Amino acid sequence: MATVKPLNGKQKAANFLVFLGPEKSARLLKYMNEEETEQLTLEIANLRKVSTDKMDEIFREFFEMCLANEFIGQGGIEYAKEVLEKAYGQEKTMEIIGRISASLQVRPFDFIRKAEPTQLLNFIQSEHPQTIALILAYLEPEKASAVLSALPPERQAEVAKRIAIMDTTSPDVIKEVERVLERKLSSIAPQEMRVAGGVKSVVEIINRVDRATEKTIMESLEVQDPELAEEIKKLMFVFEDIVIIDDRSVQRVLREVESQDMALALKGASNEVSQKIYSNMSSRAADMLREDIEFMGPVRLRDVEEAQQRIVNVIRRLEDAGEIVVSRGQGDEVIV
Repeated sequence: MATVKPLNGKQKAANFLVFLGPEKSARLLKYMNEEETEQLTLEIANLRKVSTDKMDEIFREFFEMCLANEFIGQGGIEYAKEVLEKAYGQEKTMEIIGRISASLQVRPFDFIRKAEPTQLLNFIQSEHPQTIALILAYLEPEKASAVLSALPPERQAEVAKRIAIMDTTSPDVIKEVERVLERKLSSIAPQEMRVAGGVKSVVEIINRVDRATEKTIMESLEVQDPELAEEIKKLMFVFEDIVIIDDRSVQRVLREVESQDMALALKGASNEVSQKIYSNMSSRAADMLREDIEFMGPVRLRDVEEAQQRIVNVIRRLEDAGEIVVSRGQGDEVIV
């Protein structure tokens, strides 16, 4: 009799997402990066039937890990162990903690990963080449290369050589270098900068003005800075905003949109958006669209977003031509 291989983490996650269904799974995928999304999509596509007992085991593991992480967040690892032992016993607790131990480990120099290369250079350029090499070895290659390029030419080769010949480093040495560097950073680090303004900020404002004001601003920007104007246009109306369009306008949009694009776009859409679309189609057309989505199988998030953007472009074109109305601000609420 063949031995059934245990599921790995990705396979468990794929089964979990399938069980949740497309809508909830799409929401979870939004919090993952592109690589994670593609890996999970591939696992889902290669899924084989999993027994009910195995699914129960996956859900139990998920629940236990969520519980353990919550306790760790409340009072640390020791507190989590104490609470879990009371609920599950020592052996089960060690099993749960063991499963999440990898995610609890913090890589060396994690506290400087968000620093800009130029800022980081100011802190480490006076250090010994071996210390610089140790720090750069633990950074992302892009950030490490930027710092290395900015070092004086006579030090670049020396640091690069030390990185190349570096083998294992004592944890005590790493901790000591971390401690010194963290102390230097904390003593001169400026207050956290607050973000204000930017493209997204102006889009939020323009989306709330009346159509006449919007046209005046955009026409002026198209002359002054065409690239900025195009960037703003892409963000001014998002796919989810379809719910604010009147039914007649939605029906007009549907006549211009490819059915394949709409099926792709609705893969990652909310119930509210999907209902808005289905309610403006004939029963037969809505059923066909649902079938297309159902039989489409796993798709990349990037493809969904591109399909949604194509539909947004159709909406913008029809609005500019005066064929549909998109409510914005107070000025558009009176229609004559």
